[in-house]
Amino acid sequence: MIEIGKVQTLEVTKNVDFGVYLDGAEYGEILLPKRYIASELAVGDEISVFIYFDSEDRIIATTEIPLAQVDECAFLAVKEVNAIGAFLDWGLSKDLFVPFREQTVKMKEGRSYCVKVLRDTVSERIIASAKIDKYFLPVVPPYKPGEKVEVFVYNQTDLGYKVVVEHNFSGLLFENEVFESISLGDIKEAYVKKVRDDGKIDVSLYKQGFSEPKDLNADILDKLAQSADGFIPFTDSTAPELIYAEFGVSKKKFKAAIGMLYKERKIVIDTEGIRTP
Repeated sequence: MIEIGKVQTLEVTKNVDFGVYLDGAEYGEILLPKRYIASELAVGDEISVFIYFDSEDRIIATTEIPLAQVDECAFLAVKEVNAIGAFLDWGLSKDLFVPFREQTVKMKEGRSYCVKVLRDTVSERIIASAKIDKYFLPVVPPYKPGEKVEVFVYNQTDLGYKVVVEHNFSGLLFENEVFESISLGDIKEAYVKKVRDDGKIDVSLYKQGFSEPKDLNADILDKLAQSADGFIPFTDSTAPELIYAEFGVSKKKFKAAIGMLYKERKIVIDTEGIRTP
């Protein structure tokens, strides 16, 4: 069965001057243009290709691989906006269309957005939608606590980060359980904590009971104790990336930790860093 919008392996059925034709099963022969053929192909050879629609809405094959296939999520940049919608760069010569009806805010050229690639139920064309929540599968997620999953970060709320679990289900990473830098569009390995009654999934970046990060306050005090003069050059004005590289946490969590240690009179804060009293 041929799946439009997916990478699959097809057999060569015919050689022509402008490329080769592939066995497209129910869709008949599908053209793979010559410009996408790196080495000579003979009838009967098999080749991995991506199947989609060309600019004239004909089914066509390419050896180019898009940044996301149908039913997958990605963080893609807008190349153009016109009167009918936005067009995203997804790694192919033909850009990916996002109708205005599938935008949560009006997309702007040069900016990137979290989207899901899908087949439009009206036109059958491949499009993208920023309304990711609209396309979660309406079934109970088939995951158990502790199971490893892939998550795609697509939004941030007061509670934490909204994620898509395995491209199909709604999930949440709680803010107070994230001890590393997170950005929209990130793809992370995570672990299922709980599948809720509403079908949403609580996930963690850390395997429960094994790889949770150690206490930050204790880590700061340890580093002070290990330094030659009881001083480390980190304050609440230190760049976030430097804090994360040293402590593996966000700047927000680091500031909260040194604030607590200061109130407990376990550290002294000056303009250059923190030190033992």
